Amino acid sequence: MHFEGAVIKEQGVTFGIVVCKPSVLNSSSDRTNMVTFGQQALGLMPIVLMAQDARGVPTYWGHRDIVDFLSHIDPARIPWMRYSVAA
Repeated sequence: MHFEGAVIKEQGVTFGIVVCKPSVLNSSSDRTNMVTFGQQALGLMPIVLMAQDARGVPTYWGHRDIVDFLSHIDPARIPWMRYSVAA
């Protein structure tokens, strides 16, 4: 299984971002499952979920301080990677 994401260390805080479908952000159980998946894949750290609309505009969900930080950054500056995990 593959997914897009990033691990970022900023101001002494390490956190992960997992790209997901917009529908995931609308479901508390799907968000919980995706955060758990992110922690299993990237490590035990805060996980922020990111979905994009049809125009590529990102929406972030997660820890408020991290979401606020990310909302002021151009997504092109995030070191995105394609991760592979065993299913």
